[in-house]
Amino acid sequence: MSSKSLLLLAGDFVEDYEIMVPFQALQLVGYTVHAVCPGKQAGDQIRTAIHDFEGDQTYSEKPGHNFTLNADFATIKAADYAGLVLPGGRAPEYLRLNENVLQLVRDFFAAGKPVAAICHGVQILSAAGVLKGRRCTAYAACGPEITLAGGQYVATPVDQAYVEGNLITAPAWPAHPAWLRELVGALGGEIRS
Repeated sequence: MSSKSLLLLAGDFVEDYEIMVPFQALQLVGYTVHAVCPGKQAGDQIRTAIHDFEGDQTYSEKPGHNFTLNADFATIKAADYAGLVLPGGRAPEYLRLNENVLQLVRDFFAAGKPVAAICHGVQILSAAGVLKGRRCTAYAACGPEITLAGGQYVATPVDQAYVEGNLITAPAWPAHPAWLRELVGALGGEIRS
């Protein structure tokens, strides 16, 4: 792999926009993006869910699309990638139960590589134990998890990103332009506004 290779970790019922948009946009600006899921191989599909903000007390959830994975989780290593992308949705709540997922996240942090988590993606970071003493944002309902993991939740407008060192976080998919701009910047590239 090269410095232009990124790893995107997802699972069934990942948020539709939060996997589709980064996967496509990062390729558009020249990165190879390998999308993986524990227990699945390249060519397998995962189902997505569409989360929307329609004035209710929390987001609504609707069926999304099928997303085809393009790499095998069993063969990946952090050393082969320049950065890690963690979309939100329902997938993080069970992916964080997989010790191989947690060790992979720890490996990215130990190497000081950029890690971009959006919305509920921070649940994986909390479970991996990498937030102690760090500031980050997420979907507001994940704020208590950040605090319990020893981090500090930073309330951030839904269309903005928060950066601390190699950690790039955002509350939800309306932040894609800011979040992806910050990730590409952390990788040494540039996206103009």
